[in-house]
Amino acid sequence: MKKRTTEAKPLARTTRRRVVILALPPVDALDVVGPAEVFAYANQLHDGPAPYLLELVAPGPDVHLATEAGFGLTARHTLKDETRGGRPIDTLIVATGFGAIDRLDPVAIDWIRRRAPGIRRVCSICVGAFALAEAGLLDRRRATTHWRLADQLAERFSHVDVDPTPIWVKDGNVYTSAGISSGIDLALALVGEDLGDTVALNIARNLVLFLRRPGGQAQFSVALRNQAMSSELSNLCVWIGEHLDHDLTVERLADRQATSVRTLIRLFQRELKTTPAKYVEEVRLEAIGRALERGGLAIDDIARRHGYHSVDVLRKAFIRRFGVSPKDYALRFSA
Repeated sequence: MKKRTTEAKPLARTTRRRVVILALPPVDALDVVGPAEVFAYANQLHDGPAPYLLELVAPGPDVHLATEAGFGLTARHTLKDETRGGRPIDTLIVATGFGAIDRLDPVAIDWIRRRAPGIRRVCSICVGAFALAEAGLLDRRRATTHWRLADQLAERFSHVDVDPTPIWVKDGNVYTSAGISSGIDLALALVGEDLGDTVALNIARNLVLFLRRPGGQAQFSVALRNQAMSSELSNLCVWIGEHLDHDLTVERLADRQATSVRTLIRLFQRELKTTPAKYVEEVRLEAIGRALERGGLAIDDIARRHGYHSVDVLRKAFIRRFGVSPKDYALRFSA
């Protein structure tokens, strides 16, 4: 097993760290601009000297970057400048678009591979996970990418533990995100590590974000996923959502569906790529998250109303799913 790199440590208030966004064209503009705005707001809102030096780097030789939106971005430097200058990098963020997935720049991949050992945090946005995997940085690590590409990432790089569910994943000092808007969530988490959660939440408010989502948050909700489900299971799934306080064992669900346990398990695997038990837990935990956001109920009441007879069991399941305790989640997101 590969030895993990030392965990990221909080920044000293007087330390300015260099954040480099390496954009491999054609890049998704939001994958670049979203995280960049987070660090820019951190500089604007920080009490004292700006904590970050933010730079956009192109693979070169041209500083002009094509985007999948049809307009261009202009980088400050190219990889040739980076190689020649040798300036230290605190946080590297690699971003690229769907159009680059089968034509990643080998020079850029080699540069990432060589520079990574001297960088405190190495991150990817969306398809950027393919670049990190190509450079060998995701071997035997847990990682994520956009849900549309998760199977492809797992098939192409068998040594990567691909999790298609979370919006971002941290394994050691390597961070991967689902991309698009989740790149903003990852950047907020990085700022939170450096400057504290209060600063990160202040930035989220200034960006008029509905929530600052933890990494364990799913890329899309169970309800949204259900919209693509066949009618064979849809009625049962609606019933589950309306009866979360009931005994929802697989045997009870099979009786409700008027089928055998084996057939029901096969239906869930085919339609939702999961088991009935895991599906029930996912629906319950999402509903509990919404209850915590609304506030007004004690945790034992929330547990009972959503089918958990033990607060301790709920807490362990919630941490496993969201990466934070119910108490911390409520502190972050409740009205």
